[in-house]
Amino acid sequence: MLASIAFPSWISPEIIPGLPFRWYGLMYVAAFAVTWFLYTYEAKRRKAPWTEDDSAGFFFWAIVGLLVGARLAGTLLYDPSGYYLQKPWFIVWPFDEAGRFIGFQGMSFHGGFVGLIVATLIYAKAKGLSWLAWADIIAVSAPLGYTFGRLGNFINGELWGKVSDKPWAMVFPNADKFSAKETWVQEFAAKVNIPVASMNDLVNLPRHPSQLYEALFEGLVLWAVLWLLIRKRKTFAGFATGCYAIGYGAVRFVIEYFREPDAALGYVLPWGDPSAPSYMYTTPWNFSMGQILCFLMVVAGILFLVFGRLADKRKNEAQLAAEAAKAAAKSARTQAKKIKQSRK
Repeated sequence: MLASIAFPSWISPEIIPGLPFRWYGLMYVAAFAVTWFLYTYEAKRRKAPWTEDDSAGFFFWAIVGLLVGARLAGTLLYDPSGYYLQKPWFIVWPFDEAGRFIGFQGMSFHGGFVGLIVATLIYAKAKGLSWLAWADIIAVSAPLGYTFGRLGNFINGELWGKVSDKPWAMVFPNADKFSAKETWVQEFAAKVNIPVASMNDLVNLPRHPSQLYEALFEGLVLWAVLWLLIRKRKTFAGFATGCYAIGYGAVRFVIEYFREPDAALGYVLPWGDPSAPSYMYTTPWNFSMGQILCFLMVVAGILFLVFGRLADKRKNEAQLAAEAAKAAAKSARTQAKKIKQSRK
């Protein structure tokens, strides 16, 4: 009996074999639809001071910013070969050099996150709308939609995790295989009951289904925490946004230990063991590009909360001072009126 799970053979990236319609794209549509539903529900509950047209504008530019940012970061930041710098048209062209439709392979969450922020900030500024009020609503709504994106990665059989002997580890058909000539491969294969017929075999070892980890924890669990515990708290503007940045960054940072880094980059900061293979967990001190970006995201979220709280405190103090001045002026007018009446 195999001590792992085979990737379901009935799962195909294409909705209809032979046609360029993929489940990954449909998952994006589902993600936007779920986020829109939750967003409109929460906007009505908060009695958001903008129209449906304003909301549609926010969403349109959010999607544009997300896709542009995700694609640019995915093709430039995660491609040290310089291929997209040499042939930048392939950033926006969904066909390979042979003319085969491949879609847009290479999308970075962190790039999409930055792109979304920039695009919606510009839109809010142009329309004179409160970006923080909008961001707080989208922050508690979007994680559930993100679940679908990671399910799309799983259906594509991509972004697999590191080699694992856990009983829920999965053998991904497209994952990198290892030579049976290596002793550790023979030992690992025997441990998980994968037969090796010849030393010339290339062995496909089971891996962490990290896409499902992300779908569960970065999507469903993070959404539940934000929606049930953070959403109705009466705090300062930007609180939910900061909590989302910290929550996502922290959860993703941990899950990155189970996910194999991009082959072209490996460990960007191999502080623990520079010679450690990227396909196996060996030390907590080797960090991937995703972990570096998540760390920066957590730091940004903390600073966002700190400065947001200080700004809110100053605002409240200013309001109290204005109210006190108004009350003092009213009291002075009343006192002057009494003095004037007493002299009559």
